[in-house]
Amino acid sequence: MYVNSGYLNNSRVPFREKKKALRILSAGTYQLHSWKRLPTWRPKGRVDWQLVYVCAGEGHFILDGKEVLIPAGNMVLYQPKQEQRYYFLGKDSSQYWFVHFSGRMVKSILKHYEIPLDGYVLHTGISYAYEDLFRRMRDELIECSWGYEELLVYLFRCLLIEMNRRLHQALPMAAGFVRDEMDRAKDYFREHYNEEISIEQYAVSRNMSSSWFGKSFAAAAGMSPKQYILELRIRNAQLLLETTDGTVSEIAQIVGYDNPMYFSRLFRKAKGLSPQKYRKTYREKDG
Repeated sequence: MYVNSGYLNNSRVPFREKKKALRILSAGTYQLHSWKRLPTWRPKGRVDWQLVYVCAGEGHFILDGKEVLIPAGNMVLYQPKQEQRYYFLGKDSSQYWFVHFSGRMVKSILKHYEIPLDGYVLHTGISYAYEDLFRRMRDELIECSWGYEELLVYLFRCLLIEMNRRLHQALPMAAGFVRDEMDRAKDYFREHYNEEISIEQYAVSRNMSSSWFGKSFAAAAGMSPKQYILELRIRNAQLLLETTDGTVSEIAQIVGYDNPMYFSRLFRKAKGLSPQKYRKTYREKDG
Protein backbone atom coordinates (compact mmCIF):
# COMPACT_ATOMS: atom_id res chain seq x y z
CA MET A 1 0.00 0.00 0.00
CA TYR A 2 1.10 3.57 -0.65
CA VAL A 3 -0.02 6.56 1.42
CA ASN A 4 1.07 10.19 1.23
CA SER A 5 -0.76 12.96 3.09
CA GLY A 6 -0.28 16.50 4.33
CA TYR A 7 -1.91 18.37 7.22
CA LEU A 8 -2.53 21.99 8.14
CA ASN A 9 0.24 23.14 10.45
CA ASN A 10 1.34 19.46 10.52
CA SER A 11 -1.53 18.67 12.91
CA ARG A 12 -3.75 15.61 12.44
CA VAL A 13 -6.42 16.84 14.84
CA PRO A 14 -9.63 17.76 12.92
CA PHE A 15 -11.45 20.91 13.91
CA ARG A 16 -14.31 23.14 12.85
CA GLU A 17 -13.24 26.51 11.46
CA LYS A 18 -15.63 29.22 12.70
CA LYS A 19 -13.90 32.47 11.72
CA LYS A 20 -12.45 32.06 8.23
CA ALA A 21 -14.66 31.48 5.21
CA LEU A 22 -12.69 28.42 4.11
CA ARG A 23 -9.65 26.50 5.30
CA ILE A 24 -8.10 23.37 3.85
CA LEU A 25 -7.15 21.02 6.68
CA SER A 26 -5.61 17.99 5.00
CA ALA A 27 -5.19 16.25 1.65
CA GLY A 28 -3.58 13.07 0.43
CA THR A 29 -3.86 9.77 -1.38
CA TYR A 30 -4.05 6.03 -0.73
CA GLN A 31 -3.12 3.34 -3.26
CA LEU A 32 -3.87 -0.31 -2.58
CA HIS A 33 -1.66 -3.04 -4.00
CA SER A 34 -0.51 -5.46 -1.31
CA TRP A 35 -3.18 -4.79 1.34
CA LYS A 36 -6.34 -6.84 0.93
CA ARG A 37 -8.70 -4.28 2.45
CA LEU A 38 -8.54 -0.69 3.67
CA PRO A 39 -11.61 0.23 5.75
CA THR A 40 -12.70 3.59 7.16
CA TRP A 41 -15.51 3.88 9.68
CA ARG A 42 -16.42 7.04 11.52
CA PRO A 43 -19.89 6.40 13.02
CA LYS A 44 -20.35 10.03 14.01
CA GLY A 45 -18.50 11.46 11.02
CA ARG A 46 -16.10 14.35 11.50
CA VAL A 47 -16.49 17.99 12.42
CA ASP A 48 -15.16 19.05 9.02
CA TRP A 49 -16.11 18.30 5.40
CA GLN A 50 -14.48 15.60 3.30
CA LEU A 51 -14.28 15.06 -0.46
CA VAL A 52 -13.11 11.62 -1.67
CA TYR A 53 -12.10 11.20 -5.33
CA VAL A 54 -11.91 7.62 -6.64
CA CYS A 55 -9.38 7.81 -9.48
CA ALA A 56 -8.65 4.09 -10.00
CA GLY A 57 -10.41 0.86 -9.20
CA GLU A 58 -13.54 1.23 -7.10
CA GLY A 59 -14.68 1.87 -3.55
CA HIS A 60 -17.42 0.32 -1.43
CA PHE A 61 -19.40 3.03 0.38
CA ILE A 62 -22.19 2.55 2.92
CA LEU A 63 -24.57 5.43 2.18
CA ASP A 64 -27.83 5.78 4.11
CA GLY A 65 -27.46 2.20 5.27
CA LYS A 66 -26.94 0.70 1.80
CA GLU A 67 -23.68 -0.44 0.23
CA VAL A 68 -22.96 1.40 -3.01
CA LEU A 69 -20.13 0.52 -5.39
CA ILE A 70 -18.42 3.73 -6.50
CA PRO A 71 -16.16 3.23 -9.56
CA ALA A 72 -13.31 5.48 -10.67
CA GLY A 73 -14.50 8.80 -12.03
CA ASN A 74 -16.70 9.70 -9.09
CA MET A 75 -16.37 11.72 -5.91
CA VAL A 76 -18.12 11.33 -2.58
CA LEU A 77 -18.87 14.45 -0.51
CA TYR A 78 -19.32 14.08 3.24
CA GLN A 79 -20.77 16.91 5.27
CA PRO A 80 -19.90 17.42 8.95
CA LYS A 81 -21.25 14.76 11.33
CA GLN A 82 -22.36 12.44 8.52
CA GLU A 83 -21.40 8.81 9.10
CA GLN A 84 -18.39 7.84 7.03
CA ARG A 85 -18.15 4.14 6.27
CA TYR A 86 -16.33 2.84 3.24
CA TYR A 87 -13.61 0.41 2.21
CA PHE A 88 -11.32 -0.33 -0.73
CA LEU A 89 -10.00 -3.72 -1.85
CA GLY A 90 -6.44 -4.41 -2.91
CA LYS A 91 -7.55 -6.76 -5.69
CA ASP A 92 -9.14 -3.79 -7.45
CA SER A 93 -5.83 -1.83 -7.52
CA SER A 94 -7.79 1.09 -6.13
CA GLN A 95 -6.53 4.61 -5.56
CA TYR A 96 -8.30 7.57 -4.08
CA TRP A 97 -7.51 11.15 -3.13
CA PHE A 98 -9.11 13.07 -0.30
CA VAL A 99 -9.31 16.59 1.05
CA HIS A 100 -10.72 17.79 4.38
CA PHE A 101 -11.94 21.36 4.68
CA SER A 102 -13.94 23.61 6.97
CA GLY A 103 -15.14 27.21 7.31
CA ARG A 104 -18.14 29.37 8.03
CA MET A 105 -18.89 29.85 4.31
CA VAL A 106 -18.40 26.30 3.01
CA LYS A 107 -22.03 25.73 2.04
CA SER A 108 -22.26 29.06 0.23
CA ILE A 109 -18.99 28.40 -1.61
CA LEU A 110 -20.09 24.94 -2.74
CA LYS A 111 -23.45 26.32 -3.88
CA HIS A 112 -21.65 29.08 -5.81
CA TYR A 113 -19.81 26.42 -7.80
CA GLU A 114 -23.07 24.45 -8.19
CA ILE A 115 -21.83 21.45 -6.23
CA PRO A 116 -24.91 19.42 -5.18
CA LEU A 117 -25.45 19.12 -1.44
CA ASP A 118 -28.52 16.86 -1.53
CA GLY A 119 -26.62 13.60 -1.91
CA TYR A 120 -23.23 11.98 -1.58
CA VAL A 121 -22.02 10.87 -5.02
CA LEU A 122 -20.78 13.37 -7.63
CA HIS A 123 -20.31 12.00 -11.15
CA THR A 124 -17.33 14.15 -12.05
CA GLY A 125 -15.46 11.87 -14.45
CA ILE A 126 -11.75 11.06 -14.46
CA SER A 127 -9.34 13.95 -14.99
CA TYR A 128 -5.61 14.40 -14.66
CA ALA A 129 -6.44 17.97 -13.62
CA TYR A 130 -8.11 16.62 -10.47
CA GLU A 131 -5.08 14.59 -9.48
CA ASP A 132 -2.78 17.52 -10.15
CA LEU A 133 -4.82 19.80 -7.88
CA PHE A 134 -5.10 17.21 -5.10
CA ARG A 135 -1.36 16.58 -5.36
CA ARG A 136 -0.54 20.27 -5.17
CA MET A 137 -2.75 20.72 -2.12
CA ARG A 138 -1.10 17.76 -0.43
CA ASP A 139 2.38 19.08 -1.19
CA GLU A 140 1.53 22.54 0.15
CA LEU A 141 0.27 20.94 3.37
CA ILE A 142 3.48 18.93 3.66
CA GLU A 143 5.80 21.90 3.09
CA CYS A 144 3.74 24.52 4.99
CA SER A 145 5.66 27.31 3.24
CA TRP A 146 4.86 31.02 3.45
CA GLY A 147 1.40 31.82 2.10
CA TYR A 148 0.42 28.18 1.74
CA GLU A 149 -3.02 28.58 3.37
CA GLU A 150 -4.01 31.21 0.82
CA LEU A 151 -2.68 29.06 -2.02
CA LEU A 152 -4.60 26.05 -0.69
CA VAL A 153 -7.89 27.93 -0.90
CA TYR A 154 -7.05 28.98 -4.46
CA LEU A 155 -6.24 25.38 -5.48
CA PHE A 156 -9.42 24.10 -3.86
CA ARG A 157 -11.50 26.65 -5.74
CA CYS A 158 -9.77 25.55 -8.96
CA LEU A 159 -10.84 22.00 -8.11
CA LEU A 160 -14.44 23.15 -7.67
CA ILE A 161 -14.33 24.91 -11.03
CA GLU A 162 -13.06 21.73 -12.73
CA MET A 163 -15.81 19.75 -11.02
CA ASN A 164 -18.48 22.22 -12.10
CA ARG A 165 -17.36 22.07 -15.72
CA ARG A 166 -17.48 18.31 -15.80
CA LEU A 167 -20.72 18.01 -13.87
CA HIS A 168 -22.42 20.23 -16.47
CA GLN A 169 -20.60 19.28 -19.65
CA ALA A 170 -22.40 17.85 -22.67
CA LEU A 171 -19.99 14.92 -23.08
CA PRO A 172 -21.20 11.90 -21.05
CA MET A 173 -19.43 11.29 -17.76
CA ALA A 174 -18.71 7.72 -18.84
CA ALA A 175 -16.29 9.19 -21.37
CA GLY A 176 -13.92 10.62 -18.76
CA PHE A 177 -10.93 9.17 -20.60
CA VAL A 178 -12.12 10.85 -23.80
CA ARG A 179 -12.45 14.21 -22.04
CA ASP A 180 -8.92 13.94 -20.68
CA GLU A 181 -7.54 13.13 -24.12
CA MET A 182 -9.37 16.05 -25.69
CA ASP A 183 -8.14 18.41 -22.97
CA ARG A 184 -4.62 17.15 -23.63
CA ALA A 185 -5.10 17.78 -27.36
CA LYS A 186 -6.29 21.34 -26.70
CA ASP A 187 -3.23 21.98 -24.56
CA TYR A 188 -0.98 20.69 -27.33
CA PHE A 189 -2.69 22.77 -30.02
CA ARG A 190 -2.51 25.92 -27.89
CA GLU A 191 1.24 25.45 -27.40
CA HIS A 192 2.03 24.50 -31.03
CA TYR A 193 -0.69 26.29 -33.01
CA ASN A 194 1.88 28.23 -35.12
CA GLU A 195 3.71 25.06 -36.18
CA GLU A 196 2.78 22.59 -38.89
CA ILE A 197 0.41 20.18 -37.17
CA SER A 198 -0.75 16.89 -38.67
CA ILE A 199 -4.04 15.88 -37.05
CA GLU A 200 -3.52 12.32 -38.28
CA GLN A 201 -0.03 12.06 -36.81
CA TYR A 202 -1.18 13.54 -33.50
CA ALA A 203 -4.01 11.00 -33.27
CA VAL A 204 -1.62 8.12 -34.00
CA SER A 205 0.81 9.41 -31.36
CA ARG A 206 -2.03 9.07 -28.81
CA ASN A 207 -3.03 5.60 -30.10
CA MET A 208 -6.25 6.85 -31.69
CA SER A 209 -7.60 6.69 -35.22
CA SER A 210 -7.85 10.09 -36.90
CA SER A 211 -11.59 9.69 -37.56
CA TRP A 212 -12.37 8.74 -33.94
CA PHE A 213 -10.17 11.56 -32.65
CA GLY A 214 -11.85 14.09 -34.95
CA LYS A 215 -15.36 13.08 -33.87
CA SER A 216 -14.44 13.02 -30.17
CA PHE A 217 -12.69 16.39 -30.35
CA ALA A 218 -15.68 17.95 -32.13
CA ALA A 219 -18.01 16.58 -29.44
CA ALA A 220 -15.83 18.02 -26.67
CA ALA A 221 -14.83 21.36 -28.23
CA GLY A 222 -17.79 22.09 -30.49
CA MET A 223 -15.55 22.28 -33.55
CA SER A 224 -13.07 20.17 -35.51
CA PRO A 225 -9.35 20.10 -34.59
CA LYS A 226 -8.59 21.99 -37.82
CA GLN A 227 -11.10 24.73 -36.97
CA TYR A 228 -9.77 24.94 -33.40
CA ILE A 229 -6.22 25.53 -34.66
CA LEU A 230 -7.48 28.07 -37.21
CA GLU A 231 -9.26 30.05 -34.50
CA LEU A 232 -6.09 30.09 -32.40
CA ARG A 233 -4.13 31.47 -35.34
CA ILE A 234 -6.71 34.10 -36.27
CA ARG A 235 -7.12 35.21 -32.64
CA ASN A 236 -3.39 35.72 -32.22
CA ALA A 237 -3.14 37.43 -35.60
CA GLN A 238 -5.80 39.87 -34.40
CA LEU A 239 -3.74 40.65 -31.33
CA LEU A 240 -0.62 41.30 -33.42
CA LEU A 241 -2.53 43.50 -35.85
CA GLU A 242 -3.93 45.50 -32.94
CA THR A 243 -0.76 45.90 -30.89
CA THR A 244 2.19 45.83 -33.33
CA ASP A 245 3.26 47.43 -36.60
CA GLY A 246 4.37 44.13 -38.11
CA THR A 247 3.60 43.60 -41.77
CA VAL A 248 0.93 41.14 -42.86
CA SER A 249 3.71 38.83 -44.12
CA GLU A 250 5.49 38.96 -40.75
CA ILE A 251 2.29 38.30 -38.81
CA ALA A 252 1.33 35.46 -41.14
CA GLN A 253 4.71 33.86 -40.49
CA ILE A 254 4.39 34.29 -36.72
CA VAL A 255 0.99 32.55 -36.54
CA GLY A 256 1.99 29.69 -38.81
CA TYR A 257 1.51 30.65 -42.47
CA ASP A 258 4.33 30.88 -45.02
CA ASN A 259 1.97 32.27 -47.67
CA PRO A 260 0.68 35.74 -46.69
CA MET A 261 -1.95 35.69 -49.46
CA TYR A 262 -3.41 32.45 -48.13
CA PHE A 263 -3.35 33.87 -44.61
CA SER A 264 -5.19 37.00 -45.80
CA ARG A 265 -7.90 34.91 -47.44
CA LEU A 266 -8.41 32.90 -44.26
CA PHE A 267 -8.45 36.04 -42.13
CA ARG A 268 -11.01 37.77 -44.38
CA LYS A 269 -13.23 34.70 -44.34
CA ALA A 270 -13.08 34.51 -40.54
CA LYS A 271 -13.39 38.23 -39.70
CA GLY A 272 -15.08 39.73 -42.77
CA LEU A 273 -12.16 42.13 -43.29
CA SER A 274 -8.68 41.89 -44.76
CA PRO A 275 -5.83 42.08 -42.21
CA GLN A 276 -4.96 45.62 -43.38
CA LYS A 277 -8.57 46.78 -43.15
CA TYR A 278 -9.00 45.13 -39.77
CA ARG A 279 -5.96 46.98 -38.38
CA LYS A 280 -7.14 50.31 -39.79
CA THR A 281 -10.68 49.88 -38.48
CA TYR A 282 -9.47 48.80 -35.03
CA ARG A 283 -7.08 51.75 -34.67
CA GLU A 284 -9.68 54.24 -35.82
CA LYS A 285 -12.03 52.99 -33.10
CA ASP A 286 -9.26 52.87 -30.53
CA GLY A 287 -8.11 56.36 -31.39
